[in-house]
Amino acid sequence: MKAVAKGIIRKMFARLESPVAYRMRLGEEAIPLNPLIERAVRLEYSGAIYCVNCGRKTKKSFNQGYCYPCFQRLAQCDACIIHPEKCHFDEGTCREPAWGEKYCMQDHIVYLANSSGLKVGITRATQVPTRWIDQGATQALAIIRVRSRLQSGALEVMFKQHVADKTNWRDMLKGDASELDMAAEAQRLLAECATELKELEQRFGFFAISVLNAVPEQRIEYPVSRYPEKIVSFNFDKDDVVEGSLLGIKGQYLILDSGVINLRRFSGYEVELSH
Repeated sequence: MKAVAKGIIRKMFARLESPVAYRMRLGEEAIPLNPLIERAVRLEYSGAIYCVNCGRKTKKSFNQGYCYPCFQRLAQCDACIIHPEKCHFDEGTCREPAWGEKYCMQDHIVYLANSSGLKVGITRATQVPTRWIDQGATQALAIIRVRSRLQSGALEVMFKQHVADKTNWRDMLKGDASELDMAAEAQRLLAECATELKELEQRFGFFAISVLNAVPEQRIEYPVSRYPEKIVSFNFDKDDVVEGSLLGIKGQYLILDSGVINLRRFSGYEVELSH
């Protein structure tokens, strides 16, 4: 094998094609991965971790790539990112108001996706379809557009009383989920939540919530030659070297014949790629 790049891992670039085109980010390099399917690859962790925000060396990574001071300081690491219904921008207590204005106070999409089964999710309008790819969805449908992250979070809380809001990553990596009639699922969900939806319209204003009609669903194909029968997960904190034949890429996972690894989880880890 020959080393082709070394640097800190960041979330893979993914472009919607048929199949999705992936590039692995190592420092300033972005290595195309699709051509490596069915080829032997090796990832070797140097033992060094660097904060993806400030660049300082750190013994431990927090929230997928941050040192502890940045984790404590940055708005993008606040608990309301995981729980958008707790967004407190309007209360004037956002850690970084300028960041919140740019990323939270903009249009968001509430969607249904099929990755390991039907789930509801939210994302910034500018992150469609990237968010769906990152979750390994094979089908996705935008159902509602709102004006802020807080509003999308309130809708997600409402919908998840009726449908899952998490992806079962193990099932997602075992193969494509059974095909669903996404339009029918959306209509069913909207009908079940009609009363609660009216209440949220009264809370946020009628024009803040726009139900999307006649929007085509997005189908997504991934570069996978074959799926594993058994899921074995690699962890750079325990395994300095991850190697094997690259069977495919789905979500932010590399699928090898020896196991799988979620590259996004190890953002900031210094790794060398060989093939």
